[in-house]
Amino acid sequence: MKKKCLILANGRPPKKSEINLLKKYGYAVIICADGGANTAYRLGVTPDYIIGDLDSITGEVYEYYAAKSIIKKVTRQNDTDVEKALKFAISKKFDEVILLGSTGDRLDHSFCNLGIVLKFSESISINILHEKSYLTLISGNNKFAAAAGDLISIYGFDKKTKFTTHGLKYKLKNESLPFGIRESTSNIATSEEVIINVKGGKAFLIRNFNDLVKNGYFYSA
Repeated sequence: MKKKCLILANGRPPKKSEINLLKKYGYAVIICADGGANTAYRLGVTPDYIIGDLDSITGEVYEYYAAKSIIKKVTRQNDTDVEKALKFAISKKFDEVILLGSTGDRLDHSFCNLGIVLKFSESISINILHEKSYLTLISGNNKFAAAAGDLISIYGFDKKTKFTTHGLKYKLKNESLPFGIRESTSNIATSEEVIINVKGGKAFLIRNFNDLVKNGYFYSA
């Protein structure tokens, strides 16, 4: 069984109901990346760990969690607090993580956290939940349940990576999706099973979080 956790960053906060739902699906351990602890405090959520250089967590929040959570200060400045939290999760042998609050009003932070999904992909499976959107990194052959009309977006990175799909309205047959040249945004599922074959690279797959819950994705994950 996969060992799973949530990392709560200091961006746009998720809903408490989403955290509670994900905990039911096995993402029971919560790691806050520094200022993410302020969000946890506002949501009434107690993290298991708070990791970072601790320059964003407020004094009130620090004192509140001091006896409730394990707080670990990491002073190195060559990585972000989210990276610090991820490295901690990797050291604790977690297999999969969902990033929450990793996007917000700063585009540079959002891009950085998207890059982190790629950067750490060999060490841990990283997914991002942002409001209705759920992002995963895919490669090889991918098969998953869907319902007709579900929106599915695919983003490649270069011309070398080729995509072949089954069960989507706009089919791909050994075609590339180089970012900035061609994307498969808001493709539509036409069957109860979608297959995406990714050859020679990786890609971002974005689906609707509510569709994933409805289709039972998290039960089998």
